[in-house]
This record gives sequence, structure tokens and C-alpha cells, in this order.
Amino acid sequence: AQIGVKAISFVSDGESTCSPYLYDAILRSKVNGLDVALGTNGYLLADERLEEILSCLTYLRFNVSAATPQRYAQIMGCKEECFYKVCNTIKECVKIKKEKKLPVTLGLQMVLAPSFSDQILPLAKLGKELGVDYFVIKHCSDDEKHSLGVDYSRYLELVDVLKQAEGYSAGDYLVKAKWSKILSGGKRKYSRCYGPAFIMQFSGSGLIAPCGMLFNERFKKKFHIGNIADKSFKEIWRSDRYREVLNYIASDKFNPKTDCGSLCLQHKVNEFLWDVKQGSVFLGEPRTEIPLHANFV
Repeated sequence: AQIGVKAISFVSDGESTCSPYLYDAILRSKVNGLDVALGTNGYLLADERLEEILSCLTYLRFNVSAATPQRYAQIMGCKEECFYKVCNTIKECVKIKKEKKLPVTLGLQMVLAPSFSDQILPLAKLGKELGVDYFVIKHCSDDEKHSLGVDYSRYLELVDVLKQAEGYSAGDYLVKAKWSKILSGGKRKYSRCYGPAFIMQFSGSGLIAPCGMLFNERFKKKFHIGNIADKSFKEIWRSDRYREVLNYIASDKFNPKTDCGSLCLQHKVNEFLWDVKQGSVFLGEPRTEIPLHANFV
């Protein structure tokens, strides 16, 4: 907060609720003046601490990619009973939000691989039944070596069912597909990476790199900036190494089209900043109301 950071989102390169310090980190972040968000599969979320953290969170997103116990176990790689625990925790969050009249936004997120398409409509229905504020359907990212083998052309076959899912939106419940990424074919139009200066990513180990896809040890020499277990982010942000890495990814020596995984966190930020740098977009005064969760954009 001292250097102008507006928000922190605990989404992790793993599962944030595995850390016993998560709850204290959320409370401390809020006290320090930051907007705080949490993304989790929800299984380890402690129900007895929900009220405490919900009063501090801007949004809480549950990563749920299936709407039946059987498919949940298959897709999430767990036992079927985990599905029931997660659903009960979501219901408890909805109950607390309503009873305490909290402004926190509650949602479900589906990471959509084409083979999971049978769960799109059931999840849209489930979100409505659970009482969350939204259900968002997003693409599946892949690394620079295409290790997951995601066939982005197959997303085109799902347009109709995704539109059908959005039809479940009503009143205070929104269903939305991330169309701009789902239909992008996994391709980029930009040849520089400017986004990390606005959205920096930290690993659960404390490691700082421009992008979560660059946390692996093989990227250490070119991309690892520092570790908050050793120095404060304020010190790291002021360091020569921070400038060195960010200047490199914004230079012609680096090409995100070939050197990066697909559809990263900073993808839409990079698209906008690329257009600004190319002169096709001009920044002016806002002409509409500031949207919800603006500090996370």
C-alpha cells in the first residue's frame, strides 16, 4: 500500500487455503488499506472463519468445474464427498453475506476444457441454486510448450451451449463466458509484455516473477525478480533487478507470441496497453460509472 498497490488477490499457483496464514494475511491486507480477493476450490476453507474474512473480501470466487459429485471427482481429482463439502461451504457464505448484509461478491468459476462441456449448463443451474452472485466460464490456459494440448479451435463448437448458459442470468444472478479469450484461438496480437507493471504475480513460496507461468526454476536467470521472504516488495520494486526484468519483457528481445504460455493473466491488460502504445487507443476521462472491483482490473 505504501508504494501505491491497490489490491491483492489470493489465487495462488496452488491452493491458498493450504496455508495456515491465509486468514491473517487477508485481515492484515484489509487493515493496510488494500482491496482483497480470494480464489479457492473451497474444500479446506474453514467455515468457522468465514464471517471474519467475508467482511474483508471484495470478492470470493470458488473454482468449481463440475456440478455433480461424479464429474467433480473426475475433473478435480478428488473424492466425491468433497463436492458436498464445497457446496455446503458456498451455501454458508451466501447465508452469512445475506444475514450480515456484506458487500462481498460471491461467485463460481469454471475452467473450461472442451471435454468438460457437459458440465456447462448444470453449473449454470447450480450457481443459481446455491445463491451466488455470478458464474463465470473461462478458458483453459496452456504453457509455452503446449503441454496440456488444449485445442482452442474446439471452443468454437461450444458457442451455442455457452450462450444457453448465459440465459440463466436473472435479477441478481449473472452467468458470463469470457468470450474474448475463449474465441481468441489462444493467439496474441501484441509483441511486447507490459502488463506485469500493473499486475505482478507472487508464488506461494514468496517468489516474484512477471507471470505465474514463469515461476519454474528454469526461468530463474531471465525472469525471477526476488522473494518477499527475503526482502519486502517495496525494496524489490525499487531494485535494479525489477527494472531489468520488466524492461526485458517490454523490449524487442522478448516475444510473448513464442516465449509465453497461452492466455495468461495479463493477456487483456497487454492487449489494451499494446493498443495504447500503438496509438490506436487514447486515454481520456471516464465517461461511465467506475465498475465493481476496479482495483482488480
